[in-house]
Amino acid sequence: MRAVVLVGGFGTRLRPLTASVPKPMLPVGHRPMIVRLVERLGRSGVTEVVLALGFRPEPFADAFPDGRLGDVRLTYAVEPEPLDTGGAIRFAADHAGIDDTFVVANGDIMTDLDVGSLVAAHRGFGAEATLHLTAVDNPSAFGVVDLADDAAVRAFVEKPAPGTEPSNLVNAGTYVFEPAVLDRIPAGERRSIERDTFPGVVADGRLFAVATDDYWIDAGRPELYRAANLDLITPGRRHEQCEPVAGGAVVAAGAEIHNSIVGDGATVADGAVVVDSVLLPGATVGARARVERSSVMGAVGADAVVCDAMVGSAGRVAAGATLIDDSVPAPDA
Repeated sequence: MRAVVLVGGFGTRLRPLTASVPKPMLPVGHRPMIVRLVERLGRSGVTEVVLALGFRPEPFADAFPDGRLGDVRLTYAVEPEPLDTGGAIRFAADHAGIDDTFVVANGDIMTDLDVGSLVAAHRGFGAEATLHLTAVDNPSAFGVVDLADDAAVRAFVEKPAPGTEPSNLVNAGTYVFEPAVLDRIPAGERRSIERDTFPGVVADGRLFAVATDDYWIDAGRPELYRAANLDLITPGRRHEQCEPVAGGAVVAAGAEIHNSIVGDGATVADGAVVVDSVLLPGATVGARARVERSSVMGAVGADAVVCDAMVGSAGRVAAGATLIDDSVPAPDA
């Protein structure tokens, strides 16, 4: 079976981290999130993944020079212009010659979903398209589904106004499609799969869904990217765990690391304290500095305080400075 993985976004919500690394290549638990996603698809029987890219394929080709990730073959489909989700799926499927049942996955979703079970349910329904759903506390920020007892989707409402949601079950970003879905998307045109395509499949009675309580998180948001990393150092993930401190990191004996991930090549100096944070590969934290609830690629100077912030690879927090901001910081603070 083949899968289309949507990785064409610019990662604007994760800037400045994505200024130097494409979002799918950002590490989650010391490994790029695209690696974890493709390996999960491979465990479910996917043999080829088509990466639907909106721009440069070079970082991916450089990371996987033989065009494979384990037993899964990788193909790149680079859109000539932004085509939105539906247009990107159609373009990638046409590029790869997909003409049978296939999987679609959003590239920044981390989940323990067994995709093989979703495929089996799809075939049992005789559906044209089957969605994975998860329950959330604030469904208005997502595509919300009204689900019948027989698993048919009665309505799909993309980001409804708060208080108008038909349920708390939302589109979790993994689908199984028949090629007939592609016929609903004009080739080469910008189309949203959520707004333009799903309502038509619903109207024809061909859209079904499966709700599960599997682990699920949208790692494309700053606070949730950090959470996706930290969840891997606590028990509970299926197939997915990691050590808090990578083998190539250098952590001084007098430093304190609490509920945090320290990437390969990162350095934490004596007296520094790192709490609920992610230090990406190559990050440095100076002596007596304090980093809390933050993601750091660059350098934090001695005696500095960084809280609720992101520091990109070019970022330099000066010695003794304080950076407390939940928005994207400037390259220098």
